[in-house]
Amino acid sequence: MTSSRVRELLGPNGPLARSLPGYEERPGQLAMAEAVERALGDERIVLCEAGTGTGKTLAYLLPALLSGKKVVVSTATRALQEQIYFKDVPLVARAFGLEPRVALMKGVSNYLCRRRFEEFRRSPESVRPAFARSLGVVESWVSETHSGDLGELASLPEDDAVRLEVSSSSDTRIGPSCQYFDECFVTRMKREAMGAQLIVVNHHLFFADIALRGPHPARVLPDYDAVVFDEAHQLEDVATEFFSVRISSVRVERLIADIERSASGGGASAGPLFGNGHGALIAHAQATSERFFRELRKRTGAQEARVVLERDVWGGELKAIYLEFDSTLEGVAAFCESQAGRMLSSPVGATRAGGEALLLAQRRAEQLREQLSAVVDAGRGRVTWLEVQNRRVVLSATPVDLSILLRERVFESVTSSVLTSATLATASRDSTKTSAFDYVRRRFGLDTDDERVDELIVSSPFDFSKQALLYTPRDLPAPGSVEFWDAASLRIAELIEITGGGAFVLTTSLRAMRELHQRLSARLRELSVLIQGQAPKATLVARFRASGDAVLVATSGFWEGVDVPGRALRLVVLEKIPFAVPSDPIISARSRALEELGENAFMKLHVPAAAIALKQGFGRLVRTQRDIGVVALLDERIHRKGYGQKLLGALPEAGRTHEIEGVREFWRAAEQRSATA
Repeated sequence: MTSSRVRELLGPNGPLARSLPGYEERPGQLAMAEAVERALGDERIVLCEAGTGTGKTLAYLLPALLSGKKVVVSTATRALQEQIYFKDVPLVARAFGLEPRVALMKGVSNYLCRRRFEEFRRSPESVRPAFARSLGVVESWVSETHSGDLGELASLPEDDAVRLEVSSSSDTRIGPSCQYFDECFVTRMKREAMGAQLIVVNHHLFFADIALRGPHPARVLPDYDAVVFDEAHQLEDVATEFFSVRISSVRVERLIADIERSASGGGASAGPLFGNGHGALIAHAQATSERFFRELRKRTGAQEARVVLERDVWGGELKAIYLEFDSTLEGVAAFCESQAGRMLSSPVGATRAGGEALLLAQRRAEQLREQLSAVVDAGRGRVTWLEVQNRRVVLSATPVDLSILLRERVFESVTSSVLTSATLATASRDSTKTSAFDYVRRRFGLDTDDERVDELIVSSPFDFSKQALLYTPRDLPAPGSVEFWDAASLRIAELIEITGGGAFVLTTSLRAMRELHQRLSARLRELSVLIQGQAPKATLVARFRASGDAVLVATSGFWEGVDVPGRALRLVVLEKIPFAVPSDPIISARSRALEELGENAFMKLHVPAAAIALKQGFGRLVRTQRDIGVVALLDERIHRKGYGQKLLGALPEAGRTHEIEGVREFWRAAEQRSATA
């Protein structure tokens, strides 16, 4: 591949220019495509911030498909993953006359497990009213689906209990010895990926593979030559999850339920399980697990929150309960091994399948023991913490600094890497300043590798000075104060009156979301005021888009990854600067680690992270060349604090005002332009 190949194809005389009427060459897209082309050809790393509308997907897909290398494209969301596979790749292939071999890979939990499906169908639970109707829907679908992707079941709610009972998981996959292995949907997915040149995955699956490739001879993805990370600003958060050790009460409950189902559903009589003392063992395991997690929950003061567990917590009564829990899990593993040996010697296929499942349960019980030990003995460099959510209790040990892990396990192991997002830079928009990427380079372990790393900022083609106005009032009370909620809701109502609705009101906490929704619902009775959680995310966005004048109050899940082009969204209100919660165990530990090095944790960690999140929130507004609207940031600290200018400097160059009258003038002018266009 010559260095000018993508320039020829994307230039004024290329296939797109010939096939698309009115095609205009995009200098930013071309610059990015050439940077990706160079990275793939010369084994380099590219950090590229590509603003909305630059066409970054095409800019990396074309050189990836032309490279002749096996390339993984990893996204933050399944929605973007599916868009790339079903829409963008076919478009590129048609436009440039390519016939690429492409595979879509999702985490195994997205696929139906034929073995678990058959076991559940035969189990007593399947006839319960909570499962019966949904199981019928799944049974009809299984006979028709090619992929086995449970996402195809649009008529089955995402939280339907039957999904958990029939889905695959890394804990429950038996492997080649499973009687359903050849027709397994996960097996089929992996075979297609083996033969593909381009594999489209998400960050969770990518890091699940990286975690398995550590000291264990296992993998999720086939070997590859290069990786493109789209929405790369989320890499550290996802990697944190996969390099953490996590043990939950629900995980133990599922293990015990699977043991019972495998032993009885696999064709074995109930006698060995419940007769010779084994029933007592299982019951004791359940009781010990409940006691262990109940004792842990006391450490949070019965609050639903994340709480740091210091090393001295593992003493006294909790240590005694932990040791008993560990001993019980050891007994469960031994039981599974002995029961599996008897079942595997049976001539009945279903019974042998149950034996295989019990061997898997044995490994799961042993892994639980290993991970519990790792959490209890977690040393320096890890923070141990507890999270409580309704009935669910999660115990975790998380690395404080992932930079070395990311550098060694990803960027030094893969020959070429491309990291792109609309929000990667945290400083100047001037592409000549390398300091713009200091934050992500430090977090990703790329701050010591200048020779291999190229940096590029591709500005959005949108004219933000005409299309958007940033309103930052100076006269509101401080966020979080008692007076703030009434003053903010009144100001938001004024803004909504100006634009006639079409507003996202984005908050940084569930409490703020509820407070503002309650007040806005009372003030805006003539409009539809939606709130996150009252319906699935995709359904809410569809309702908002269809209304044209609705108001949606939402929290972190809507700050990014939500695309509502056109007039339906013309006002974005940001409640306050999206700083991470300083008391969060991981954030607190990372802040402390920086301070121990003599760094200013607030300026090195909190402000850059907030800049990226703020840019994401701002980015909801302008999605096309025709979009016009207002972004309002109601946090008066943006004017009063020294870091305010740093945050404002990272945002697009929209018009700016501190006065509500300035918003009215902008909107009147925008409406007049729209009427005469």
